[in-house]
Amino acid sequence: MRKSWISIAILGLLTAAAPAAEVDFAKAGMDKARLERIKPRMQQFADDKYVAGTVTLVMRRGELVHLEAAGWQDIEAKKPMRTDSIFQIMSMTKPVTGVAVMMMVEEGRLRLADPVEKHLPEFRGQLMIESKDGDRVTLKKPSRPITIRDLMTHTSGMAGGPGPGIAELLMRMDRSLAEAVAIYAQAPLSFEPGTKWQYSNTGIATLGRLVEVASGMPFEKFLDERIFKPLGMVDSHIFLPKEKRSRLAPVYDVKNGKLFKAGAELLAGDPMNYREGAKYSGPEYALYTTAPDLAKFYQMMLNGGKLGQSRILSPVSVEIMSKVHTGQIRAGWLKGTGFGLTWEVVSEPMGTLSGMAEGCFNHGGAFGTFGWVDPKREMVGVFMVQHDVSTFDARDAFIGMANTAIIDVGR
Repeated sequence: MRKSWISIAILGLLTAAAPAAEVDFAKAGMDKARLERIKPRMQQFADDKYVAGTVTLVMRRGELVHLEAAGWQDIEAKKPMRTDSIFQIMSMTKPVTGVAVMMMVEEGRLRLADPVEKHLPEFRGQLMIESKDGDRVTLKKPSRPITIRDLMTHTSGMAGGPGPGIAELLMRMDRSLAEAVAIYAQAPLSFEPGTKWQYSNTGIATLGRLVEVASGMPFEKFLDERIFKPLGMVDSHIFLPKEKRSRLAPVYDVKNGKLFKAGAELLAGDPMNYREGAKYSGPEYALYTTAPDLAKFYQMMLNGGKLGQSRILSPVSVEIMSKVHTGQIRAGWLKGTGFGLTWEVVSEPMGTLSGMAEGCFNHGGAFGTFGWVDPKREMVGVFMVQHDVSTFDARDAFIGMANTAIIDVGR
């Protein structure tokens, strides 16, 4: 009963523009003064033109202890960043797709060990690259077909992105998910399934198509009906409604030391065109959302699959997703990590240098966004920014400041 009331309280807090005055920092085991250092530091990054603006959020033990905006949402329009500004979170979409797959697994519609070709016939007869010699490529049949688990761990051997004939898809978004995945299925694998780690956007897109086939619903509708609405994620969309466009943060780049708005060369195209006419639902990168909405999704994972009265996953599924599945294979972007099912997982002491504990699972996005769920520390963190160049200094400063504000480490 206590957990249910905590979850209900979280839902209420996350609709506010900032942490409520009655936040119990002692109960959360957090140092209020240390948390108050975060916004000035983020503002300094904005003042120094390192970023346009940021939104940062920290939750611990069911308490929203920090939610702040710094800098600008739109520099040219002199529009300040807001805590409800909307961001393209790009690859942070991937764990949401992973949760959708696990929901289908829980319903007995998919199995993680299933060959992909069992549900998507276009994958039958898929070949693998045996060798390359200049322009000559020799193909062979892999020792086994790729499985859903291979896709979830990025060990399938599927390509990182769309190949010849469809290379512009991720910018134009002009084909349906079904059409795109049918083309992805024809590309040869880079290696034997399960033997290496290769970050694969086409593989995650295939997971989204599996959800469509298993559920009988378009991918974007499944997310909306089965995940976003139950969790109260009111500002999360694959296709952004027109009435919310004024809250979208542009993506910035740097030229000659100055920030300027990036355009049509970006993934998903020029953000200020709002993906007008897009068909592709992009399970690997297409989600628009806010920091408070993301925190609801992460808190659901921290709670073992439940938020308020809505259970999205079982605790068993959350445990399966957040364990390292890649063994001794070098996997992940950060040092000291491995890969679970669509989550990067801190697995070694090297991975804790930022302050995140071993067992913490996380994901980042192409435009600099990042979020983590730390079961050991009972903590959720969200970093939002929109840049087409590295903003790791600001991201890592926030992660470190958030984690070193902990005064009661707990279990």
